[in-house]
Amino acid sequence: MNPVAFRIGPFAVHWYGILIVGGALLAAYIATIEARRRGENPEHAWDALALCLLFGIIGARLYHVFSIPAGCTPDTSYPCGWYWYRQHPMDAIAFWHGGFRGLGIYGAVAGGVLAVFVYTRYAKLSFLRWLDIGAPGLILCQAIARWGNYINQELYGPPTNLPWGIYIPPTHRLPGFEAYERFHPVFFYESMWSLLGFIVLMYVGRRFASRLLDGDVFLLYLIWYPFGRFFLEFLRPDAWKIGSIATAQIIAAASIVISLAFIVYRHRKARSAPQPSADEESDGATEAP
Repeated sequence: MNPVAFRIGPFAVHWYGILIVGGALLAAYIATIEARRRGENPEHAWDALALCLLFGIIGARLYHVFSIPAGCTPDTSYPCGWYWYRQHPMDAIAFWHGGFRGLGIYGAVAGGVLAVFVYTRYAKLSFLRWLDIGAPGLILCQAIARWGNYINQELYGPPTNLPWGIYIPPTHRLPGFEAYERFHPVFFYESMWSLLGFIVLMYVGRRFASRLLDGDVFLLYLIWYPFGRFFLEFLRPDAWKIGSIATAQIIAAASIVISLAFIVYRHRKARSAPQPSADEESDGATEAP
């Protein structure tokens, strides 16, 4: 499949970009449903969308620019990470050369969170509540956007003889795998994990709504997605590593531990907080009007 969907003059519109933007639009729509359910104005989801897309793409691109994928060296003759971009800085922003190739999801999430913080501060909204509102749509967007990796013939794993192994043409095979034809579709595994995560987040947000604190759904996202990503990194021959450990696994482990600690701490603190007496509640009800 041609990675370029169509051209407008000298500019090429890539399928990966279409999937990302389409997924973001669907994510915003899901956010309007969640906002309405929580008694918030759903129009804020559309108003914040452009800022989230902008910050998310910048964050995703920066993650890629500063990464050093396996096999990337100062002598590599194609854009593969920091070794290349430090010598060709303009390529870091040259989206017209390859569309949305070279994006990192952890950078996208960080950029999106920053965008939500900026918008909620400006609009005087609850930052944690709107993170919860956006979390299900975010992971659904990831499930959709991962198919752009299939179109680009990237994000595949080691060789396999399994019936669902995908064919990778010689021009897209990683060094050392030239003799193999079929590989693990890691992009598909991650897409399905993210789709299941969307279902889990939507279910938990409704089933346990009375017991959740603002920010819990987003913290669950920071546990669910990294948990799957941690194991999928074992199937990434091109993973960026620090020592012998994939960088994404380090980030995933830190995200899981910190998010779990926050959930436990916040709920213990909420349970230990003094509850108002019946008289105080009665007084408050009288004074409220």
